[in-house]
Amino acid sequence: MSLIVGVAADGARIPISRDRVARIARSVLRSERVGNALLSITFVSNPAIAALNRRHLRRRGTTDVIAFGFRGEAARPRRGARAPVVGDVYIAPAVARESARAHRIGVREEVVRLIVHGTLHVLGHDHPEGEGRVRSPMWRKQERLVKRLAQGRG
Repeated sequence: MSLIVGVAADGARIPISRDRVARIARSVLRSERVGNALLSITFVSNPAIAALNRRHLRRRGTTDVIAFGFRGEAARPRRGARAPVVGDVYIAPAVARESARAHRIGVREEVVRLIVHGTLHVLGHDHPEGEGRVRSPMWRKQERLVKRLAQGRG
């Protein structure tokens, strides 16, 4: 079993340690019974997340998290084996700070939420936009994990 999580800060300050970011992502992967994964989590500036948002999602402006899960012919498993999970998560800590302020929660909790959210997206989970988002199975799973992980357990 190999859960490799790389963490980078590309022009952005991270409100929690890189080691903690990696531990949180690995906890999410284990909770979803993932045995092999290669995941990168990069904290980026607002201009960088806006460029990713425009280029890949065709949306204007900043967002808090963008995730890409890669599945292809190269990742196809041998008979009886599971394909490794490979993905990239990009988080904008400045957007996380704004969101934390607006929801009156700590910025560290919001960053944990974005790590969990992005990792679940890499694993193929999704949610509707709008009001149904917070009632979706993905959101409920995310919040259970955030409750445990934001307190330092896992």
